Amino acid sequence: MEGERFAGDKKVGESYLGQWEKKFVKRSIRYIPSWLETYHLTLLTLLWSLLALVFFGLANWNLHWLWAVSLMILLQYLTDLFDGAIGRHRDTGLVKWGFHMDHFLDYVFQSIIVIGYYLMAPDGLAHYFFGLLLLTGGYMVNSFLWFAATNKFEISYFGVGPTEVRLLVIGMNASIVFIGTTWWSITVPLFFWAFLIGLIVLVFRTQAMLWKIDMEAKQQRVANVDQR
Repeated sequence: MEGERFAGDKKVGESYLGQWEKKFVKRSIRYIPSWLETYHLTLLTLLWSLLALVFFGLANWNLHWLWAVSLMILLQYLTDLFDGAIGRHRDTGLVKWGFHMDHFLDYVFQSIIVIGYYLMAPDGLAHYFFGLLLLTGGYMVNSFLWFAATNKFEISYFGVGPTEVRLLVIGMNASIVFIGTTWWSITVPLFFWAFLIGLIVLVFRTQAMLWKIDMEAKQQRVANVDQR
């Protein structure tokens, strides 16, 4: 990997909606005003995170505030979708800054969403949300460790990426508005175990692939020594 170009700005793998997103960005990027730069879009996640937390707090009094949370998720999706695209299109040059700040703020927003649901949760579910906070962070840690080891950045697993997860959360918000949180005693544990099993499978797959890479590199070194 020595001397290899930094590839954090190029994701590998494809989610179910990935191709549609690329077409949408390609057709829409020309309409982004020139004064709106890639770093503006990245840093807007701080605003969306703060407002989402406020709206979650208000949702404890009126569940219809979850529509505002869903709006923050949509806005964060759009700014997150276009920040890197704008940087590449205009050759802003903030490749490593963008990689660091974009994904750190994604983690902040992701954590705010989990914390927001914790604030709304019925009694007895707090430990599940603490677990979900750790598990969602675990997926990001696995992505960054895989990238550090291979210089390949992957954030979509089993065809599911951030976009699909955002749609799931927006759908969940809608269901909460209409039927409340009484069903959480069943669904929250199911989500927890699904995330846990998915992370275990992902880590097992990742370590197996890295083991194979290490062994192939070792065999190559041995072959090179034998040829001398």
